[in-house]
Amino acid sequence: MLIPTLLAFALVTPHAVVASCAHGLDFIHPFSPAVNGTVAIPAFTYGITTGPFNWHNLNDGAYSLCGNGTNQSPILLNSSSTSTASYGSIKLDVPTAKDVIFQNLGTNVEVLMNGTLAAANTTWKLAQFHFHTPSEHRVDFGHYEAEMHFVFGAADGSEKVAVLAFFLEVEERHRSPVLETIFSHLPAIQTPGTTTTVPHVNMAAFQKHANKLKYYQYTGSLTTPPCSEGVSWFLATTPIPIYIRTYAALKKTTKTNNRYTQNNFGQMDILVLASQNLTGIF
Repeated sequence: MLIPTLLAFALVTPHAVVASCAHGLDFIHPFSPAVNGTVAIPAFTYGITTGPFNWHNLNDGAYSLCGNGTNQSPILLNSSSTSTASYGSIKLDVPTAKDVIFQNLGTNVEVLMNGTLAAANTTWKLAQFHFHTPSEHRVDFGHYEAEMHFVFGAADGSEKVAVLAFFLEVEERHRSPVLETIFSHLPAIQTPGTTTTVPHVNMAAFQKHANKLKYYQYTGSLTTPPCSEGVSWFLATTPIPIYIRTYAALKKTTKTNNRYTQNNFGQMDILVLASQNLTGIF
C-alpha cells in the first residue's frame, strides 16, 4: 500500500478502564492516581476476544471507530512518497525531572513527564510516553523492533491530539542513555498494574537529537480504543538505537502490543471490508 502525500473477553461495561494511547488527556482518559503502588489496567488487550479485531465490540459501542473508521492508524509509510515536515520545524522540550512515574498498564509501559512540542503551528502539552513492540507503523512494508509514542494535547485546551513517534532499532553496541535509565527499572513493574519511580530522567541529549530529525507527517487516529480520529502524527524517519539486552527486557514486559496496519485513508475500514468479503462463506 503506497501512501500519497499526507497531512498528516465478553463485552465490558461503559465504565471500563481505558488505559489507551490517550491516557492523560482529560477529554478522553484522564489520569487516575495510583493506589498503594498499583494502577488500573484496561479492559481491552492485544489478545483474541478483547484484542484489536474485536475492540469495536467492547464498551457498549464506545469504540466503534476501531471497526468502521476511515482515517485509522497505524499505517504503512512509504519513504519516497509520504509527506514529511521540514528539518527543524518540530521542537520537543521535556525538562529533566526527578521521581518520574513509570508504570505497567498491561497494554504498555508508560512514563509520566511534563513537556511541550511545537509542531504544525501549534503548541502541544505532553501527557505521557509509552512503547509498542514491535512497531505499529511500517516503513516500506517493514516493522522496526519497537515504537515510542509521546502523546500530547493542545496547550490551548482544545480537544486536539498529537503523537510524536520514534522507531526503535536494536543495536549491539549503540544505545540511548535515557532508554537505558528508564528501562533499568523494568524489573520493578513486571506485573500489570504496578508502578515505580525513576529517580532522575534527563531528556536533554534525546531531545537535542530529536529536534534535528526529519519526520513523516499525516493525520490519523489513536492506535488504541477509542481509536479517535483527527490525530496529528509526526514520526521520525531515523530510528533511535536500543541496546539488544534492553530491548529483550522491554519485550519480556510488554509482549506483543501493536495494532495491525490500517487501510488507505478515506477507504473502508479493513474489518468492514473483510466482513463483506466473507459474507456467504460462513
